[in-house]
Amino acid sequence: MAEQDAKDSPDSATRATGSLRGLSDELTARVPELLEATRSVGTGLELHSTLDRICGTAAELTRARYAAIGVIDEAGEGLSDFVTHGVPGEIAHAVGRRPDGRTGLLGALIHEPGPITLEDLTEDPRFAGFPAAHPRMRTFLGVPVHVQGDLFGNLYVAEKAGGEPFGVTDRHLLRVLATEAGIAIGHARSYEAARQRERWIDGSVAVTTALLSGGDADDALTVVAEQARRLADSAAGVVLLPAEEGGLEVVAVASDDPAPSLGVIIPPTSPVAAALLRGEPVFMDDVAGDSRVITRLADRFGPHMLLPLSVGGRVLGALAMPRAKGGRPYSEAERLLATQFAAQAALALMTAEAQRDRERLAVYADRDRIARDLHDLVIQRLFSTGMMLEQAQQRSAVTAVREGVGRAVDELDVTIQEIRTAVFALQQEPAEVPGRLRTRVMREIGMAAVPLGFKPSHRFLGPVDSLVGELAGKNLIAALREALSNAFRHARASRVEVTVDATAVLPDGRDAVRLSVADDGVGIPESGRRSGLRNLARRAESLGGASWFGPGTGEDGGGTTVYWQVPL
Repeated sequence: MAEQDAKDSPDSATRATGSLRGLSDELTARVPELLEATRSVGTGLELHSTLDRICGTAAELTRARYAAIGVIDEAGEGLSDFVTHGVPGEIAHAVGRRPDGRTGLLGALIHEPGPITLEDLTEDPRFAGFPAAHPRMRTFLGVPVHVQGDLFGNLYVAEKAGGEPFGVTDRHLLRVLATEAGIAIGHARSYEAARQRERWIDGSVAVTTALLSGGDADDALTVVAEQARRLADSAAGVVLLPAEEGGLEVVAVASDDPAPSLGVIIPPTSPVAAALLRGEPVFMDDVAGDSRVITRLADRFGPHMLLPLSVGGRVLGALAMPRAKGGRPYSEAERLLATQFAAQAALALMTAEAQRDRERLAVYADRDRIARDLHDLVIQRLFSTGMMLEQAQQRSAVTAVREGVGRAVDELDVTIQEIRTAVFALQQEPAEVPGRLRTRVMREIGMAAVPLGFKPSHRFLGPVDSLVGELAGKNLIAALREALSNAFRHARASRVEVTVDATAVLPDGRDAVRLSVADDGVGIPESGRRSGLRNLARRAESLGGASWFGPGTGEDGGGTTVYWQVPL
């Protein structure tokens, strides 16, 4: 038997409690219990805890074994959340997927909201059956829950104690509780929205600080990815930048396993990449079967939110926040907050880029001045000194003196050639397209010769240019630059040896390229900053490799040898 009262209105607690007047002594006796229940529901501000508390209070108030709240999704077509009380965890796990509210009795109550009482819900024509392992339920009572005038969901109780059906008293009590629950949920949602906005604002501040701190650009982009993942509660945070050949390249990933995604390029033929490069956001409730996805990068995920990083119509890149398969789709509020976060990150990214350009111009101007001084002053003086030594050699009648002066002249000639190499390296255009890996390694060695005061020796093993790919090569050059920088800033070395070995093998048997930079300096102190070594390790690990250090080439192993290797 079903009893449904379409005239009942849940819009306010006053109207609901007003309907209690003139009812039975049983209801009058239970009014204190009702007041205590409404007080309990109103405590606390965390939304999910509030829903849990409402379910427990509803079950206690109506003497029901089970209670639940079904939260209607934004489209009003199903349930976005389903909070239960009375169902043990092992049974809930055995039941598996929670109801989506698109079919059956729960689906009908979404489209026809109103109080409903059933003596046996399995006999209702709208009942679509229970999944396997679902607990037995017969008696049923449901009422809608409104929040600030809008339908939020439905509050259900089932299996009244003693097997009795739910009565009029139960229905009125549950209606009053549902009204109070609507008020409590409204407060909790407002509090949750405020906290969520605060978290996104704090995340934007952290990203801006990281980008403008003047640190490593790759580390700053990683901060963007990490903050996006944390704030969006996603399975990964991914930063993509425009690729040279078109499309978007994954340059920073925050996830449990970032290695497979780094360096992946979404081609320009991808509708997703095309939309992002036009400055349009892309939202997908589930990538499975979405025709816009043409790469396998998203196969591991479910709901997706991809946002352009654009400022003033210029697209600097994109930010992706995928959730796990079966995860909750992004709400409108989350989309809005994430879009604002992406806009702030893009502005900080552009400001940081302008700041780095200014710093780079200052460095290039300084390098140009140093190159001119080396060429116009130092080389000329060395050349003049060499000529004076040659004249002295010719005038000397002592063989040993002539030989010693000759060796000094030869050394001066070598020094002049090394300085000219350094001048050439200092005068290279900043936008010059990278050449072969050997050439790029030699260029880094040449540039390091100026601050070091000598040119590091070098050695290549194996066909470096043909075996080492662009991604590994680009990171190897960055690692070499970091290692040489550490050598001339901290090591106080008199000799540095650089080796690039394309015949190396990883412990698991995979082919690898190994970079080693050895010096005879003071070694690594026990205490002190090691940010450079951490950068090397992080860069290697992102490609599935490793970085470590060992003894150097000085006496008794003095100095340091830095190793950096990644698979080919």
